[in-house]
Amino acid sequence: MRVYLLVLLVAAAVTYLLTPVARWVALRTGAITALRDRDVHAVPTPRLGGLAMLGGLAVAMAVASQIPFLRGVFEDTGQAWGIVGAAAMVCLLGVADDIWDLDWMTKLAGQSLAGVFLAFQGVQLYQFPFGVGLFIGSSGFSLFVTVLAVVVAMNAVNFVDGLDGLAAGMIAIGGTGFFVYTYLLSREASPTDVSNIATVVVAALVGACIGFLPHNFFPARIFMGDSGSMLIGLVIASAAIVVTGQLDLGMDTGRQAVPAILPILLPIAVLLLPLLDMALAVVRRIGAGRSPFHPDRLHLHHRLLQLGHSHRRAVAIMYLWTAVFAFGAAALVLLSTTTVLVVLGAATFVAALLTLGPLRGRRRPGDELDGPISPGTGRPVGHHEGIHP
Repeated sequence: MRVYLLVLLVAAAVTYLLTPVARWVALRTGAITALRDRDVHAVPTPRLGGLAMLGGLAVAMAVASQIPFLRGVFEDTGQAWGIVGAAAMVCLLGVADDIWDLDWMTKLAGQSLAGVFLAFQGVQLYQFPFGVGLFIGSSGFSLFVTVLAVVVAMNAVNFVDGLDGLAAGMIAIGGTGFFVYTYLLSREASPTDVSNIATVVVAALVGACIGFLPHNFFPARIFMGDSGSMLIGLVIASAAIVVTGQLDLGMDTGRQAVPAILPILLPIAVLLLPLLDMALAVVRRIGAGRSPFHPDRLHLHHRLLQLGHSHRRAVAIMYLWTAVFAFGAAALVLLSTTTVLVVLGAATFVAALLTLGPLRGRRRPGDELDGPISPGTGRPVGHHEGIHP
């Protein structure tokens, strides 16, 4: 555990120190989010935070590769460096978009190429862990499912990246739950050797998000931009792909048998809000006869603002829901399904009460500075950093 915490701290420290450099680069290259009708931020803000996160991830993985405990993880396969390479690809794609505003087809092609690269480095879905395991018989279909999972995860994070500190905080929280899950399962499967790719990758990712957050909390001095949102989406998807089907899912942890569906359930729980937000946006826009990538102000975080929550409180509520689902799923490794469902039900009730209850509309002094106010509604107008033009 201490080795993984070291990897996390290295990623956090490097990302924190590199973020001002990324901000300087953004200011010099014109990668700045201007003010638009759907934006909450009140001043133009640089948006190349993904460069700092990539630096933190890469340095942390380089340090991890030199630690004897983890050296075998990097020597046995090329998966670890394949994930770093694919992360660099989508980060550079995001940098190009942050500077030159690429069209959605170019970004989709670049995302797909990164998914193909991952698959050829061995990060590929070969089975779905339902029951005894549902194997994917065709190599072509396996490649397609892998690329699809990676692209969906990247765009889901991209869609939800709309308030200061939101995406980085959600992935840090959800990634922590994922880290606990992979570590505990590895310990049960092999008590003498808990080293594995998924755990070290998630530790580095959580560290990068934590290191970026001090610069990105409201009021943000820098946004992660597409370079960051696509990077963290790809890395969390890669970790999920690596761990899926690689453990004995029928093993007894001493408390209960690990549910066979958990390797798929946990990543979905981590990305539940981003996936839900993306699905609702696509259905909403297609239903209105518009492109799925057409921008609007109806994302989940926009709706929280419309309910009367301040910027900070809306972000905190999204954090809470992420923690409920991610840690609820991870708890299945330790607790019985009945216990988890009872605790999850209680946590969901509390989260719903905080979302819809009496806190709405009660702004503290200074909350009016959370963003420009729409003259039509008297509420803060929306902000979104995602893939939308």
